[in-house]
Amino acid sequence: MTSRRSLWAAAAALAAGAVVVRRSMVGPADRAATDRWLTVTINRAPSDIQPDKLPVPLQEYGDRIETRIRPAPGDRGTELAVRLRETQPGASGSVPARLAGQDPRQDLRRALREAKALLEAGEVLRPDAPSSTHDTPGGRLVGLMTRRAGGEGVL
Repeated sequence: MTSRRSLWAAAAALAAGAVVVRRSMVGPADRAATDRWLTVTINRAPSDIQPDKLPVPLQEYGDRIETRIRPAPGDRGTELAVRLRETQPGASGSVPARLAGQDPRQDLRRALREAKALLEAGEVLRPDAPSSTHDTPGGRLVGLMTRRAGGEGVL
């Protein structure tokens, strides 16, 4: 009987600990996550990239973003960093919002990757459409995952 009580007490303690952890993650740390700089390294000299002449995907954001341009470490080009000026509500940066494609940072990530491609190659490369392969169930799954990964940059 006492082992059951101690088991229940342990379960209650774990549940209380999870609540405390969850509460601490919603506070300032969550706000800081939405204010993070998104950075890419571009294979161009820092003098080639001007804040007032950014590529079109970033120009569309206008004054809604902050931009930082500086030499990359080790003389490896230029770091281009951007972030949204307004902090987003905590729910918009949550995992469900990211999975549903409703996180505003996903569009900014996509624009930053496209800006990198435009600065380095002069165009944004896209896969062939329609593809040259036959559509299979596995291919559909990979296609779905690839479309969802567009905002995050990873599968």
